[in-house]
Amino acid sequence: MVYLDNNATTPLDPQVIKAMADFMPTHFGNPSSLYPIGRKVKEIINGGRELIASVLGAHRSEIVFTGSGTEADNFAILGVMDALPDKREFITSAIEHPAVLRTGQYLEKKGYKVTYVPVDSQGVVDLDFLSDAITPQTALISVMHANNEIGTIQPIEKIVEIAKKKGVLVHTDAVQTFGKIEVNVDKLGVDLLSISAHKVYGPKGVGALYIRKGTNIYPFVHGGHQERGLRAGTENTIGIVGFAEAVRVLKERWKKDKERVEKLALKLKEGIEAKIPQVKFNGHPENRVKSTLNFAFPGLEAEAILLALATKEIYVSTGSACSEESEEVSHVLLGIGLKPEIARSCLRFSLGRFNSEEDIEIVLRELPEIIAKLRSISAFHPEEA
Repeated sequence: MVYLDNNATTPLDPQVIKAMADFMPTHFGNPSSLYPIGRKVKEIINGGRELIASVLGAHRSEIVFTGSGTEADNFAILGVMDALPDKREFITSAIEHPAVLRTGQYLEKKGYKVTYVPVDSQGVVDLDFLSDAITPQTALISVMHANNEIGTIQPIEKIVEIAKKKGVLVHTDAVQTFGKIEVNVDKLGVDLLSISAHKVYGPKGVGALYIRKGTNIYPFVHGGHQERGLRAGTENTIGIVGFAEAVRVLKERWKKDKERVEKLALKLKEGIEAKIPQVKFNGHPENRVKSTLNFAFPGLEAEAILLALATKEIYVSTGSACSEESEEVSHVLLGIGLKPEIARSCLRFSLGRFNSEEDIEIVLRELPEIIAKLRSISAFHPEEA
């Protein structure tokens, strides 16, 4: 099997599996209980919180555990908008993850004004448009750190600079950058930042939201006092243990992983461009998460290529896993100016820790043959694209 869909999810690291397995038989206590077996679990949770905070350059009191990256995004946006009822405007980009875009659509139904900032052909937000969109009614700007489909990194520091001059809070979805490039909340300057465990070789069903000290935000889940009263409900203790172990491993090896995976991605990119005619690379040529590659194969439907690759046990995607079941054309690819018929031909290859040279060689052997065969039976001529 060749798995090249690491932006959708990553396999559990063996050390994460061990940490979770060691935890489960003994530490079953409720972390809110006052007796020793509960207090021990609370101590383990806070140790994980401390570790994650240290990697982000934050204080442990600024980390709130959530059920996913999506929940963290929703919490950031709705929590701030609820906390600032006199401000009824929200700004985001046109190519955000559905977790942010659909939250924006929800706000619109509630009577809020939501502005969607356009991007250029490489996926970079229009900073002049964003600046002009800010009014005294703007409560929050949410722009993802890097796009999940094309990998383009956004100028978050510049967005923060613009926002701070006008007294506006900034949130960034860093789910696709955490563990792949440096993510430091002070360097970025953001007030809120979302991450997720299953993108960094941890378990699904757990994420975290960084909330800068002093940020005005309302609780997202109401009930008990867990997570400082901001996110009620008994903590997903086993998930948090796995998340923390994934981050511990990440802390030790992310730079080594980054260098190796980027070399593999470059080999794949150059091989596709050399072996397959009429392909188009999507995204910023340099300022991007380099383990993410998005290519258009004009004249073909991406789904047909994906299914043909799957028969060879090569697994890639057509875009966001949260949108895969939708028949709509990717809003990201349309947002960077691709024609719908070209957008429908795009595949995303996302590499990770467990990919090898052999994986790349297999793809570069099988993919050109698949493309040639599919094009030979297609009525569309790629030179017309």
